[in-house]
Amino acid sequence: MSLLDRLLHGKIRQGRLTIVSPDGNSTYYGTAAAGWPSVTLRLKSAGASRRIVLNPRLGMGETYMDGDVSVDDDDIMGLVELIRRNNPWEKGGEIGDPKPLKKLTNRLARPVRQLNNLTASRANVAHHYDLSNDFYRLWLDEDMQYSCAYWSEADDTLERAQLAKKAHIAAKLALQPGQKVLDIGCGWGGMALYLNRIAGVEVLGITLSEEQLKLARERAEAMGVANKVRFELLDYRVLAKRAPGYFDRIVSVGMFEHVGAPQYDIFFRACASLMKDDGVMLLHTIGRFGKPGSTDAFTRKYIFPGGYIPALSETLASSEKAKLIATDVETLRLHYAMTLREWYRRVQANKDAIIGQYDPRFYRMWTFYLAGATAAFEWGGMGNYQIQFTRNRRALPITRDYMAEAEKTMIGR
Repeated sequence: MSLLDRLLHGKIRQGRLTIVSPDGNSTYYGTAAAGWPSVTLRLKSAGASRRIVLNPRLGMGETYMDGDVSVDDDDIMGLVELIRRNNPWEKGGEIGDPKPLKKLTNRLARPVRQLNNLTASRANVAHHYDLSNDFYRLWLDEDMQYSCAYWSEADDTLERAQLAKKAHIAAKLALQPGQKVLDIGCGWGGMALYLNRIAGVEVLGITLSEEQLKLARERAEAMGVANKVRFELLDYRVLAKRAPGYFDRIVSVGMFEHVGAPQYDIFFRACASLMKDDGVMLLHTIGRFGKPGSTDAFTRKYIFPGGYIPALSETLASSEKAKLIATDVETLRLHYAMTLREWYRRVQANKDAIIGQYDPRFYRMWTFYLAGATAAFEWGGMGNYQIQFTRNRRALPITRDYMAEAEKTMIGR
């Protein structure tokens, strides 16, 4: 039995995986089935299978990036789906799950890997978000929302789904004209500009990405609202010391994943400090189902250094220490999978342009990242949480009706 046979034995039951070795011999796994991928993986070197087996989560990505393996029709999405779909999280399925010693090592190393002090946070953000605005323009929606969209209809467009996401979040903030809003991790400014437009609030957006800051400021100037929507290159920990009790509302979308578990208590203390006594906060974050875990090696090394996807239990445990009341929790189970599939499609459609900006290895890295993330949200243990917090139990209406009513007035705006 070959090394890959030992790894894949019994793991592919439905769908068809063909592995072609460097000498041209083929090995088959699973059975072709309607609605399931049929994928051919080609090993280009004798050492490729060993790299994959020794560290499946990192080895598969690196051999694909390096060209040591290829997938017919560039269908890396099909390959990752085939493996993950046959081994869904709900049924305890994993391939290359870390052994007990590795799990212990990951747990002990977590404080170092997620150090995320002021200097490390800035460097980690730059690694991902300062690639170039032109790159992200190629495959994000027109508003450059780089987070989970909200798909009210399965056949919706990405643009409409991202607009629906902003309305969904705005409704939970219960905004009033003239309020002061803080957007932590504001990206390219789309959420801040939207909240100002639909509710007449003043917004401060903070980011650690110079590329994002530049474009966000340009957008605010172009829209004539730079006096109402400001953007700063600023860490939330620094701001908490400068502006305690200043903000009526806080929103944070897709930023908490970069905080790191060792800083969770600090994050929520800072947020509680920044809010007025009757303030409201909406946290939108990727989260893991079940218990706490560790960041996979490929993501940690190539995509989000210092990042960590929290379990809901970890998030709430830290927020409780800051006496923040979780007034509403929503789990978005499949919305990010749909978002990621659309991003993947757009990246593939812009293959030549992306390779022109970077190189083939970068393109393969990015498609592997998006494919792996999609599979994690479709069949793995990943989802999204939207958690609404207040400091005062009387700060919001006592039923959720106000959210739906507000959202209806915002749809399409």
